[in-house]
Amino acid sequence: MLVPAEQPTILATSGAWRRGRRTDLEMGPLIRLALDLSGVDGRRPRLCHVGTAAGDQRWYQALVDEACRSAGVDVAHLNLFPMPPTDDLEDFVLSSDAVWVGGGSVVNLLALWRVHGLDAVMRRAWESGVVLSGVSAGSICWHVGGTTDSFGPELRVVTDGLALLPHANGVHHDSEPARHPAALAAVESGELPVMHCTDEGAGLLYRGTELVEVVSDRSTGGGWRVELDPSSGKVQEVFLDTRRL
Repeated sequence: MLVPAEQPTILATSGAWRRGRRTDLEMGPLIRLALDLSGVDGRRPRLCHVGTAAGDQRWYQALVDEACRSAGVDVAHLNLFPMPPTDDLEDFVLSSDAVWVGGGSVVNLLALWRVHGLDAVMRRAWESGVVLSGVSAGSICWHVGGTTDSFGPELRVVTDGLALLPHANGVHHDSEPARHPAALAAVESGELPVMHCTDEGAGLLYRGTELVEVVSDRSTGGGWRVELDPSSGKVQEVFLDTRRL
C-alpha cells in the first residue's frame, strides 16, 4: 500500500548519485532522504526515475537499476522516448513513494512533460503525498523558473517552470562560475522572483510551498536566498542554515 508523505513535499537539489564501491553508481544521501520523506516502512521503497531532461538514456538507466537493486529499492523508469510506458501516467507516477528527476535540459523537459500531460500528473502526485525530488533540471522544474544552459553555454532565464513552488531556483551555485552572477542578475532585473539556490551536494526541502530546511551531503556549502532588499532596491544574498547529512 502506498504511504504518502504527511504534506506535499519537494526536495530540490544539486546532488544525486555517487560512484559506487561495487557498482558504477550508488544512491547518494539526498536520494535516500527523498525516499525517507515518503514515510514508507515495512517494504521496499518504490522510486519513479524520470530521465526526460537527458533524453531517457537506457545505458544510464541500467546503472540506476543496479544502484537501486543494491540499495533494496524498486525502481520504475518513466520514459517518454519513443513513447510513454502506459496510457495511465497518473497511475504510474502515483504508484511510487518518490519521484526522482535527473538533470539535463529543463527547457526540453518542460516541453515534453506538457505535451504528454505530465505537468498535471506531477501536480496531482505532489498533492497526493508522493515526494517530488530531483537534481539540477529536476530541481528547477518544480519552481517558477531559474537560470539554465538548456539553450547553449551562455546561461539564460527560464520562467515557465511548473510553479508548484512560488520561487525561482538556482543550481550548482558554487561549482559553475557563471551560475552565481546569473542568479543575482536575474533577480535584480526582476526577471525572476526570490531565488533559492543550492551549492553542490545541497538540497531544499519544501513542505507545501514553504522552505522548511536546507540539507547537504558535504561538509561545506549549502543553500542561499537571493532577493531584492526593499529598502535599497539592490539584490542581496543570504546563506541559509544548512543541516549536514
